Amino acid sequence: MASDKLKEMLNQAIARELAVSIQYMWQHVQAKGISGETLKDELRKISIVEMKHAEAIADRLNYLGGIPTTQPYTIQVGTSVHEMIQLDRKLEEEAIQHYRAIIDLADHEHDPTTRHLFELILAQEEEHHDFFSRVLE
Repeated sequence: MASDKLKEMLNQAIARELAVSIQYMWQHVQAKGISGETLKDELRKISIVEMKHAEAIADRLNYLGGIPTTQPYTIQVGTSVHEMIQLDRKLEEEAIQHYRAIIDLADHEHDPTTRHLFELILAQEEEHHDFFSRVLE
């Protein structure tokens, strides 16, 4: 089945998705001012998408014989809307790199299902990165 390395990378992805889901939801709650009000709904939507990613990855890891983590990575909400979005964009950049590596490893291990799952997730992460980048412009 899957290598220990792939299962570890999937658990890292779950921890990342849990963290950003919480982070974006708290930012949705705490964002203030005109720019905060205009971003609240999008942050909430992205938070929910990220939680669905965590669930899908956990389902896949469980199928592959791994035990999904329940521990998120460190959550950094930020103190201003600008700082929040900078943090968010950086996290999306890290996710994109990590998920590309998972796709490569899954391909190497002849695991088209994991590869396909992460290709779909990667496309959504790139959309999130684009959104945060446009907000910062």
